Amino acid sequence: MIADAATGVALALRGEGGPYALSGVLRQEDPLTPAAVRVLGADALAPYAMEHLTAPFGADDDAVVRQALAAYPPKADASEVSLWSYRGLAEAAHTFLPGAGRQWPAVPEAGTGWVVSEPWPKLSHQVSQLAALALPGLAPGLAEQLAARTDDLARGFVRAVRRRDWPQAAGLGRWLARLPDVPRTLGLDSGLAFVRQLGGADPRVTLHVVAAQRFHGRGW
Repeated sequence: MIADAATGVALALRGEGGPYALSGVLRQEDPLTPAAVRVLGADALAPYAMEHLTAPFGADDDAVVRQALAAYPPKADASEVSLWSYRGLAEAAHTFLPGAGRQWPAVPEAGTGWVVSEPWPKLSHQVSQLAALALPGLAPGLAEQLAARTDDLARGFVRAVRRRDWPQAAGLGRWLARLPDVPRTLGLDSGLAFVRQLGGADPRVTLHVVAAQRFHGRGW
């Protein structure tokens, strides 16, 4: 289900597959839908970020997101990655869903201290898990902190490519596409194309690379 949904999002970002509606790809009555939405996070709504004021949308999209937020709130001992993922989905719904200005469930605070303190290998792993938050305008505070560690994320991207860890490489590459001052020596565009060519059997890898190109003009 998650793979099919990621494929649907990627097709929509490429302008293929017909009008996108979250509630059409993941139906509310399916018991697995809340988990799938939480795993995809903000990416479940990524197509609406293209032209969210006029994009077509499903009448039940609001309900699908609320269902996921209610079913899988962060636990008391949740990691920062889990907190940020939850916040990203709620923020994306509020920002991108037309007419979704009603009150949303309370969203827990998520800190950025870990961005400063984590060594680059662990930071790279965590940031790759939050690739969905690289959508335009989401998590500006997190993006600001990550910009100070661009070189470390670039280092992580190179290591992930060398290790053929395509999900991590794609997630890091997507964030690097959003961040300023990425080293030219990194070769991000060709690197993302390489990741997509060799890791594209994973729909979420394809989604991250397509999003980097669609929203930030990086990759081929």
